[in-house]
Amino acid sequence: MNLPDSFGELINLTDLDLHANNLKSLPTSIGNLKNMVNLDLSSNHFISLPDTIGDLTKLKTLIAETNELEELPYTIGNCSSLTELRLDFNNLKALPEAVGKLECLEVLTLHYNRVKSLPTTMGNLLNLKEIDVSFNELEYLPESLCFAVQLKKINVGKNFADLRALPRSIGNLEMLEELDISDDQIRVLPDSFRFLSKLRVFHANETPLEVPPREVCKLGAQVLVLGLTRLIESYTASLSTISFGL
Repeated sequence: MNLPDSFGELINLTDLDLHANNLKSLPTSIGNLKNMVNLDLSSNHFISLPDTIGDLTKLKTLIAETNELEELPYTIGNCSSLTELRLDFNNLKALPEAVGKLECLEVLTLHYNRVKSLPTTMGNLLNLKEIDVSFNELEYLPESLCFAVQLKKINVGKNFADLRALPRSIGNLEMLEELDISDDQIRVLPDSFRFLSKLRVFHANETPLEVPPREVCKLGAQVLVLGLTRLIESYTASLSTISFGL
């Protein structure tokens, strides 16, 4: 089942719910719906979206979860009003660099895909508050993500054998309240972790954490941050007492 090209004549349409309709593709004429604000494409059989999706410059919410998407068009970056992008349960391996142009984006969810890395342009998403990349194949997180300083919630759990480290500058995310690294292969938290003073929820279940030990993590996020701060201060102080004789 597909929509006719004439669908693009509904130029005053602002909200469109097409979820669970067995659709396989969208007509290119969807780009004519320039007043579209909310678009729900979930639970269909889309493998791709037309390039003309980028013509929807008033679009605020795009829900395309539970499809068969293998890629996003580069033109997605032209959806300059987008605040919420949900792409869970697809076959995505990567996001286009153009995602970094979505400066209004607040929520990005990608769980249950095959994403191996995030674009370096993520740091341009200065309004991003929540990102979920759990159940993927992430090998690393770009340092640039730490420029998205409004982030409050990050879920990168369940990347299993792939994700082995957090960005060294994660402490820049001073607004961060929730962080999930469960079932990843992270052994050491970066020194800057101690600057996450607003962290309230930290999940590190089934990780091989050594520094700090998982036992400390179980005491709560605030205890963890305080413990890391004291550990770094103690280490720094010990270095300052070392003298070198000739």
